[in-house]
Amino acid sequence: MEILWIVLGVIAILVVFLVVVYNSLVRLRNMVDEAWNQISVQLKRRHDLIPNLVNAVKGYMDFEQETLTRVIEARNQAVTAQQAGPQNAGASAQAENFLTGALRQLFALVENYPDLKANQNVLQLQEELTTTENQIGFSRQHYNATVREFNTTIQTFPNVLIAGMFGFRERDYFQIEEADAAVPEVNLRTT
Repeated sequence: MEILWIVLGVIAILVVFLVVVYNSLVRLRNMVDEAWNQISVQLKRRHDLIPNLVNAVKGYMDFEQETLTRVIEARNQAVTAQQAGPQNAGASAQAENFLTGALRQLFALVENYPDLKANQNVLQLQEELTTTENQIGFSRQHYNATVREFNTTIQTFPNVLIAGMFGFRERDYFQIEEADAAVPEVNLRTT
């Protein structure tokens, strides 16, 4: 009889341990998803600003249609990649890097158009994009810290056993190349 109580006690301890670890993994997974949603909001804002920017510069840049097309294509690829969610953060970051490069080309061309450099709509959109880039950076830091905690938790013993049983998988970091981390600072004010 005493052995039965010991066996039941050990089973109860294991079940409680399993429940505690599982619940902590679910909590961390939800934190990663929440952090991704913060990035997603900022990326959506960025993606929504770009068509306005293209429309604002389109009339001035008659001979630069290839660059404008490249920006729109990069934006569309970034929107598609972002919709995959945090499970595909690496592909989303790669698409965002490509979009940032296209924006850099656009802003470099803006320098060649004095009337465009003085346009208040373009100035305002550039400022909004810069602010959004900063917010993406802060959200990215939070997301990556949360992913690091989640990945570390599911990789440590004995959590790795429980994570494997219940299908918890590592998440990708949202990494933007440092050189492309922000929209270039372009002085659009006339001197």
